[in-house]
Amino acid sequence: MTSTVPTGPGLGSTGTAQVPALATAEPWLSLKHSVGELRAFQCADGSVDFEGRPDRERIGRLLDDAVAAVQDLAGLLPHDALYLHAVAKDLRRWADDGFGVPDFLDSLAAFRPAAQRTDGLPHVVVFATRLMNGDPGSFLEALAVRVVWPQWLADVERAGYDNPLVVPLAFEDFTDGFDSHTAVLFPESVSVRSAPPSYDWGALFCDREAARFATVVSAAAKTLRLELPQDARELLTDHERCMHAFALWDTLHDRSHNKGSLPFDPFLVRQRCPQWIYALEELRCELRAHRDARHLERDGVPQARDAQFALVLDRLLRFPVTGERDGNYDALCGQLLFAYLHRHQAVDWWDNVLTINWERVPTVLDMLLGELESLYRSGVNRPKVVHWAAAYDLVCTYLSPHPASAWAQGGRALDLTEPPRNLVDDVLPDEFPLGLFYAMLARRLRTVVASVKGITTPLETARG
Repeated sequence: MTSTVPTGPGLGSTGTAQVPALATAEPWLSLKHSVGELRAFQCADGSVDFEGRPDRERIGRLLDDAVAAVQDLAGLLPHDALYLHAVAKDLRRWADDGFGVPDFLDSLAAFRPAAQRTDGLPHVVVFATRLMNGDPGSFLEALAVRVVWPQWLADVERAGYDNPLVVPLAFEDFTDGFDSHTAVLFPESVSVRSAPPSYDWGALFCDREAARFATVVSAAAKTLRLELPQDARELLTDHERCMHAFALWDTLHDRSHNKGSLPFDPFLVRQRCPQWIYALEELRCELRAHRDARHLERDGVPQARDAQFALVLDRLLRFPVTGERDGNYDALCGQLLFAYLHRHQAVDWWDNVLTINWERVPTVLDMLLGELESLYRSGVNRPKVVHWAAAYDLVCTYLSPHPASAWAQGGRALDLTEPPRNLVDDVLPDEFPLGLFYAMLARRLRTVVASVKGITTPLETARG
């Protein structure tokens, strides 16, 4: 089976490439095997410790096999040829340097997936990288993926919702590190000798997020006896439609990180902040994305309605019960969203039945966005710690902090002679524990949430 894939200038070739299905292509299978074997020898920093190991020759052979496979794949994927040849050089240099901490700076600079967002365009990606919600070590990974960029989304992006960095992807195949809860790939996580001047792409695996959404939200709705609108029910049973909803949602969300009144952006400048600062930034971007999606719906983009359902239901029913509690700002974002909607009668939990007033939801979301934007505008004139405290007070308006929290006791319980970054150590691992509703839901959905590790298509059995 082959597919015709256009290639563009500056990406290794011009013309048309006949690309085999990557997941079954011999060079890919060879690369996947070699990388999988090499991973087993790596330490947490990505280096190989040969102390007491008799496997140096075997590791060398695996490296040679990986390089040969990458070079063969460059012939199959002419639009990625420059990048894949750079990967081969980076792998060879890693071996020549004695398999120390790997350095993929040169190949990272050559990988430009956002420069050619063509729906269905395949890529093979090879980096040593840390994985969000995966193994924290910097291990070698290989991915076979394809771009999800339908024409309607390209039209939306060109029509004023610009986000030149976002690259929605779907998996074809992956190495063991991605058999995890990881659903993103960021260049900032790649092992490099020094940071490049800028990062020009960010990838979301929208097939994985769509599958998690459909599986967990379907199970949650059944558990909570939540009656969903017909179009939301149909969304949960259509994987491609879900993928497109997540591609649009991510495009709208990510562009909001540098829009509006910003005292600072903790994600872009990598500041060390308390978890609620990250949670509020995520929530601010979600609320702006929901508002943008409503505008697009009025402009006749049908996928925008799906994105609104996906955003609200995923944040309310999946994020708060997913992942470890330690510093989980995504969960806190969902907890706060639920609490605010509940406080303002857009969500109700009555007689063990969850109801959502979908007509009221947009009004309440705009109210919450107004509170966050007011916090941000005032933050421009506040010292950092004062801004953190004001943000903490806003969260405490709707959620209860841990009884042992030093932050909840105010400035007298904190050593304000310390630099602000040190005060982050006074934040408890679970500063805002789950309330009774989510504690119950987390217990009921534990098996379903665990089942979506490494998922790329919905689990029908979880909907049961």
